[in-house]
Amino acid sequence: MASFFRTAGLLIFFLAGLLPPLQARDLSSYAFVREDGSLEVSRNKIWLYGIYIPPTDRTCRTYESPIVCGPRAILALDFKIGSFFVDCEKKGENEDGSLVALCRVKNEDLSSWMLQQGWAVALPDAPVEYQALEKIARARGKGMWGKVIGP
Repeated sequence: MASFFRTAGLLIFFLAGLLPPLQARDLSSYAFVREDGSLEVSRNKIWLYGIYIPPTDRTCRTYESPIVCGPRAILALDFKIGSFFVDCEKKGENEDGSLVALCRVKNEDLSSWMLQQGWAVALPDAPVEYQALEKIARARGKGMWGKVIGP
């Protein structure tokens, strides 16, 4: 019987070496939104594909206890993700080891959502649809493109 387990163990060890390593697209877990706009998913630092989240004014969500404060764009992303799982598909890797990934919550593209809400800008090499979403949000005065009234 010990011989059977030893053989099975060697077979599993051998097959594991033949399998490709897990890719970022296989990341599906809770996400923590960092103050710089990146996500932490399963101990991986992930930048959302095709967008840049510029610094915005800080605000606080006073309806939460303890009160949560941070850049408005980051709070919007954190609110969108909530307690849902984030599914990410690797698109690239940066020199520092962080990943660039297309991430979704409940099958909704987070990069598209951030652009639609006016909390991000499309990068020059982003898909055309991202460029269009940014222009629409600007025209509608959403998010950071909002009209400021008062002093």
